[in-house]
Amino acid sequence: MGPDTLSATAARPDLSMAQQAYLQLRERLVMLDITPGEPLNEQALAAELQVGRTPLREAIKRLETEHFLVTFARRGTFATRVDPTALAEISEVRQALEPLAARRAARLADRSGREDLEAIRTALLALDRTSTPRRHMEMDVQVHTTIYALARNSHLESSLTHFLFLAMRIWSAAVRRLEDVSSHVAEHVRLIDAVATGDEDLAARLMLEHMEHFEDAIRRVL
Repeated sequence: MGPDTLSATAARPDLSMAQQAYLQLRERLVMLDITPGEPLNEQALAAELQVGRTPLREAIKRLETEHFLVTFARRGTFATRVDPTALAEISEVRQALEPLAARRAARLADRSGREDLEAIRTALLALDRTSTPRRHMEMDVQVHTTIYALARNSHLESSLTHFLFLAMRIWSAAVRRLEDVSSHVAEHVRLIDAVATGDEDLAARLMLEHMEHFEDAIRRVL
């Protein structure tokens, strides 16, 4: 997985301490390990993440701009509430941009990219009904972030990554009430196959359908 995936929590020498703190803290926020509305204890977090206060504060500032955290004068910093009403706005952006990323990825994926897709495909097919919701979410993130990278547009990639994690936080609040998350596996496999074979139109269509199914599933339980 790349540095923007859900499970990028291990220390990596190629990343700054602030970036490592950001990735680890974002995962806790997205997965609701830090619950909505919970105050942050910077001293405890710095010790847990094994980073200094300065890089931690840099990470916190970044997460504030991305709407995962909010700071109130004289009160402290808190995890933002999960707002299901924001799903419509997030989905509107994703439904416009995700098919573009899929189309570009299908057109531009090279041999190395196709090998990455094949590895993800294999991991997806290894999932079953006993796999945890968290594991399904990790694979969902890996599919999307890999496609973003293959699209080779840094502005598109950074924008979609931001909205992806906002959507995943809402999914975290809903996933335990979803009857079946395994259906995403079949959708992802078809999408990966379309990208890997260079079928731009099919990749874009399958991505849009996947976005629509995702929003519908979340709305049914929220």
